[in-house]
Amino acid sequence: MVDIFDEVDEELRAEKTQQLLKRYSGVIGGVAFAIVGVAAGWQGWQWWQARQDAAAASAFVAAMSSAETAATLDPTARGALGGAFDALAAGAPEGYKTLSRLRAAALKADAGDLAGAAALWDQVAADGAADPLLRDLATLLWAQRQIDQGDPARLEARLKPLTDPDNAWRAFAKEQLALLALRQGHTDEAQASFRVLARDVTAPTGVRNRATALLSRLGA
Repeated sequence: MVDIFDEVDEELRAEKTQQLLKRYSGVIGGVAFAIVGVAAGWQGWQWWQARQDAAAASAFVAAMSSAETAATLDPTARGALGGAFDALAAGAPEGYKTLSRLRAAALKADAGDLAGAAALWDQVAADGAADPLLRDLATLLWAQRQIDQGDPARLEARLKPLTDPDNAWRAFAKEQLALLALRQGHTDEAQASFRVLARDVTAPTGVRNRATALLSRLGA
């Protein structure tokens, strides 16, 4: 008897399944078509993105090559090369867009256009879509160019977050803050900071060497 009821139950489930398939065949077909369409669209987008990245990479390398070739030109001529990086910054994918803005800013700074360079560094630093490492680098570069005459309170406010132990630019930020202290006549504070940097084995060699040299010049 158990076997008979099992067979009847299976037949009823099969019949119900067929009825459901007939009733919702259009919906099921539409969903299947949508899934296939989404998969195809995703693959197409990835292909298009790869082409965009490749094109941006080629353009960026070409612009960098031109800038390096023109390294012997006067600063104004080098500054004119920024147009290629400006074009990339306007239409390249995010990574190359950020790198292009940083390179264009450097060229502007070399050409004496500190206001234009600072504006680009500020753009990168405020861009939430940019890599945090590059955003912090933009802030550091901005501060380095402002350290001699920029507003001390603003410089300190922007450099302090970069001194976090986990920040890749912490040693450079500490160096700039020490220079800022020296500029303001806080010699003891500056010397203490330079001593820490000179002994910091995690700091880049260049930072340690500069700290040691400045301590020597300060007679500390």
